[in-house]
Amino acid sequence: MVAVTGLAGCQQQTSRPENPPIVVQVETAKLTDYAPMVQLTGEIRAQVESDLSFRVGGRITERLVNVGDHVTADQVLARLDPQQQQATLTAAEAAVQSAEAVLREATSTYQRQKALLVQGFTTKREHDQAQEASRTAQAALDTARAQLGTARDHLSDTVLRAGVSGVITARKAETGQVVQVAQTIFSIAQDGPRDAVFNVYESIFTRELADPAIALTLVSDPAVMATGTVREISPTVDRATGTVRAKVAIKHPPADMTLGAAVIGEGRFQTRRLVVIPWGALSSGNGRPAVWTVDPRSKSVSLRPITVEAYETGKVVVRGGLQPGEIIVTGGAQFLRPNQVVAFPEGAAS
Repeated sequence: MVAVTGLAGCQQQTSRPENPPIVVQVETAKLTDYAPMVQLTGEIRAQVESDLSFRVGGRITERLVNVGDHVTADQVLARLDPQQQQATLTAAEAAVQSAEAVLREATSTYQRQKALLVQGFTTKREHDQAQEASRTAQAALDTARAQLGTARDHLSDTVLRAGVSGVITARKAETGQVVQVAQTIFSIAQDGPRDAVFNVYESIFTRELADPAIALTLVSDPAVMATGTVREISPTVDRATGTVRAKVAIKHPPADMTLGAAVIGEGRFQTRRLVVIPWGALSSGNGRPAVWTVDPRSKSVSLRPITVEAYETGKVVVRGGLQPGEIIVTGGAQFLRPNQVVAFPEGAAS
């Protein structure tokens, strides 16, 4: 009797399943309209910025503006010591006067030789020599006058004018400093069109915007808004930051969007149909993102590598590796292994 009972107990133990199904939460993969939005922070810059410099070298005697000053086109910004240029101008004026005197004498001699030749009182040779001397004197006067004009230009170049209306954005020299020709003294942001400048990662350009208009908002005052379009994209990547500079031309910039102001640029990419899964469904396989998929017939699971488009709050956007209609595990994945049989409520995968 005891033996029969023991045998029955052994039969009951061996009939129990060795790996009972693990209860998990599941979900059916579905395509969803995905239109991500991008937000970047940049700054307001002038579309045209230029460096100002003297055309001659010398010592700065006056600096009349500071960074942040608004200047007009004919406003004087700085002056050089003009002594050397003034001396050159004086010498050039004297050279012109000397050349004029030589020309007057040579012209008088030529006119006299010309009259004597007609009367037969001089030789052809002397006439030609006088004519050549007159021509040489005229050429020397032309050269002297050209040098005088250059000397006047050099003297005027000791005064640095803005040339355009705008705002001084940088000062790179001080009073008393000796500067070279074309050395930058000031940088100026010209009045006129404005850009919102952003440093972005190159991968952003792999997707196309749904609308070319970029919404711009002032960081210090979100009520100040404008729109713009991408005007220029740098062809090179900044080695230090790994980013590309993008310039957005602002349409009718508000007065509060001053130079250097921080702005937020916002744009939305074109809509695509992609699979979106909850964070709980994401696992890892061989160091790559993966999900557990369930065979609807055998209820066994397998680990499927996926390609992730984007990680967002509470969800993961999948670009590849999953097909619509497949059942994925969204809860309890930490207890699974390949070919594990799972159980889930009826209708949970619908």
